[in-house]
Amino acid sequence: MTEANHQLGEVERLIAPSVEAMGFRLVQLSLTGDPDGGGRQPTLQVLAEPLADDEMNVDMCAELSRAISAILDVEDPISTGYLLEVSSPGVDRPLVSMEDFERYAGYQARIEAANPINERRRFVGRLLGISDALVNISVTDSDESVKEFAIPFDAIARAKLVLTDELIRQTLKKRKN
Repeated sequence: MTEANHQLGEVERLIAPSVEAMGFRLVQLSLTGDPDGGGRQPTLQVLAEPLADDEMNVDMCAELSRAISAILDVEDPISTGYLLEVSSPGVDRPLVSMEDFERYAGYQARIEAANPINERRRFVGRLLGISDALVNISVTDSDESVKEFAIPFDAIARAKLVLTDELIRQTLKKRKN
């Protein structure tokens, strides 16, 4: 485990209970930049969303930022200076948990496997949900053939929703309600 991964694990352990108690789901943490000071200042990015499936707004981000900052100032889990950035995951959000793949079944997604599965690493298609810790996706290839793949959840390096007209319509509909 790298030092950055250790620090992120510690940050998650420290802030997750408070984030959830405030009514939010912690989506993803990342630490970017150069911790040695040779390049960009490190940034701790916290992606969160309301548990109630409401739309995240600036006031919510500010509220979370103040609470997270207070915890991290006391506990100091990151050994260098850094910027704290709290935001929503956005419309084309990352998919990081099995619950994400189930919740967004029916939407288009881009999945990158850590190692080839059936001779491919990238899968773009319609999510079909989860079964037995396998993420199911229907992919239409360039020859218009449709293939279904079952990707082990643990084999996924990265995944996110694809910004489509359908996803935008659903997001706008949710905002109206």
